[in-house]
Amino acid sequence: MTEALLTASKPELLDKEGDRTLRGVLYDYFAFGRSLDACREIFASFVDLSTTQYLILIAIKNSTAEEPMGVNQVAERLYLSGTFVTNEVNKLVSDGLLEKSPHPEDRRRVQLALTQHGVGLLIRLAALQRPVNDALFGMLTREEFRTLSHLLSRLASNADRAVKLAEHVKATLKFQDDQRALTTNSPSPRKKGRATLRNSR
Repeated sequence: MTEALLTASKPELLDKEGDRTLRGVLYDYFAFGRSLDACREIFASFVDLSTTQYLILIAIKNSTAEEPMGVNQVAERLYLSGTFVTNEVNKLVSDGLLEKSPHPEDRRRVQLALTQHGVGLLIRLAALQRPVNDALFGMLTREEFRTLSHLLSRLASNADRAVKLAEHVKATLKFQDDQRALTTNSPSPRKKGRATLRNSR
C-alpha cells in the first residue's frame, strides 16, 4: 500500500500490510460500540429514563462517602458538559431519584446521592444488567478485563484531543484546497494583460 493511502503514520499502528490491523480494530470497536449503545438504550428504557439519566444514576451509585460526586465530577466521569449534566440532574431530583446536600468541606458545592426510590430503581435494573454484561464481557479472563479497563481509560482520556485535532486539520486542509482552487481558476497575468489589450482596441 502506498503511504499516501495510509490512515495512520505511527509505526506502532502499522504492520507489513499497512494499516489493515488498525482498520480491523476500528471496525470491531464500532461494532462493539453499537452493541453497547443498544444495550444502554434497553437498560434506560426499562426504567423509563433517558440514556444520559441512566448513566448519571449509575455513576453516582459508584461514588463513596470519602469521594462524593457533584455535578462536575459526574460530568468529568461521563465526558459530558457540566451544563448538560446539571439539567439532567435537576430532572432526576424532581423525579425523586436523586437528592442534593451541601458538601461537608465546601458549602458552595453540592454532593449528589441516590434516594431510596433511586436505589430501588437500580436494584430492579440490575436484574437486567447482570446477564447482559456477563454476555458482553464474559469471554475475557480477569487479567484481560483489567487490561481492557486500563487501555480504554487511556484512550478515552485522549479522545477529546484527537477530536480537536481532527477539526483543526480539517479546517487547514479545506483552506489549502480553497487556495489551490483559486490559483487554478484565476487567469495568469500575461493572459489577463492580452485580454485587456484586445478590449481596448
